Amino acid sequence: MAWSPVRRVNAGLVRVKAPGDYATLNSNQLRDGTAVLAVALVAGVVAALLALNMTRSPGPAPSAPVVAAAPFETSDVLVAAQDIDIGTKLEETMVKWEQWPAAGISEKLITQQKDPEALKNVVGTIARSAILAGEPLSEAKIIRSDSGYMSSILPQGKRAVAIRISADTSAGGLIQPNDRVDVIMTRSDPNIAEGAPPAFVTETILNNIRVLAVDQTIDGKAIVGQTATLELSPKQAEILTVAQQISDRLALSLRSFADETQTGPDATHLIDNSKPADAVTIVRGGVSREVGGMK
Repeated sequence: MAWSPVRRVNAGLVRVKAPGDYATLNSNQLRDGTAVLAVALVAGVVAALLALNMTRSPGPAPSAPVVAAAPFETSDVLVAAQDIDIGTKLEETMVKWEQWPAAGISEKLITQQKDPEALKNVVGTIARSAILAGEPLSEAKIIRSDSGYMSSILPQGKRAVAIRISADTSAGGLIQPNDRVDVIMTRSDPNIAEGAPPAFVTETILNNIRVLAVDQTIDGKAIVGQTATLELSPKQAEILTVAQQISDRLALSLRSFADETQTGPDATHLIDNSKPADAVTIVRGGVSREVGGMK
């Protein structure tokens, strides 16, 4: 008869065949061992599932729904097809139509809706200022005139007068068109006593004057020119003309941008025979004389 691991159960005892001996187990102990084994098995399964979830890479996040952009209205705007220098006469190839959002178009811009023939209508006009490629055009940026550029850009009531300059009379040649300057006159003292050493009188005859051009240059390039064209009122033009006749030297003094709103009196005494505002009476040897604008 073959041996069985469990020989018999009698009075709650179980005999198990063990190598060389018998082990006696209580039935309650057997049940407790089975429960522990079951708990350990369940814990192992849970731990394995947790480890599997931790090592598994998260799936892609759900994509947001794509919302189609609402269509917007556009309009054709006239823009520069290339860089256009100041004073350039426009040709048809220099401009083109370009679509812009209608909501962002200023009323001052030239549009195809307002002027369908603008491509042809701007031919021959003059660029009032430099225009960059892609920049929209407006009536304020062009001049519709058959006259020359200078007479076209000159404000009403103003005159353009040129004076001779050099590097040492124009801030080292650094004065450019659209700068603001003072005009300083230097001349020999006409009241100097005979035999006295030479004396000179300096006077600022014009204040806060706009430079229109240096030689033939009307853009913002710095050059050492021989003439400077100034924007003057008719009375200022008379003052400068007289000063050119009686002065030994005229110089341009460059003004700071921060000083452009400040000005002073012009030398109107040069044309109306009045005394300068800063005239000084000098008495020497019993002889009196008026000296104006001494610096």
